[in-house]
Amino acid sequence: MNSGTDQKPIEPQFTLDVQRKKNYLHIIVKGKNSPETVAAFLESILEECTQRQCQNILVEERLEGPRLNFSQIVQIASEASERAVGKIRSFAYVDVNAEDDSMRFAELVARNRAMPIRVFSSVSEAEAWIETESENAAEENGSGGLVNN
Repeated sequence: MNSGTDQKPIEPQFTLDVQRKKNYLHIIVKGKNSPETVAAFLESILEECTQRQCQNILVEERLEGPRLNFSQIVQIASEASERAVGKIRSFAYVDVNAEDDSMRFAELVARNRAMPIRVFSSVSEAEAWIETESENAAEENGSGGLVNN
């Protein structure tokens, strides 16, 4: 039975600005905050890492709008972690619009699923960490953070 209203799926609305650094990708995400957008940009980031053969990333999230609730965070962090484990070596994350500890909760969920992620309150802190992590990776495998095929 049709209620008279058709619900259209919400389209993810975001842009990625991908900047190649020495041993990592710095990815700035802008757009509207929604579960669909977050899930889609995380998938796009994974594709960027694969295409550019880089396992170290710094994500600077600049999404506008209401924050996700805890059940949405658990679902997205769980699903994204499952897809990224083994493909990402170091993942630094900064939500410049964070209003509470929800990103720390997302970090906990992801780390409990073996995702090598750290959440930071500033880009400078995240850069310092990811540079150290990516340099360690480069020393270990001689690839400069790149994937050896």
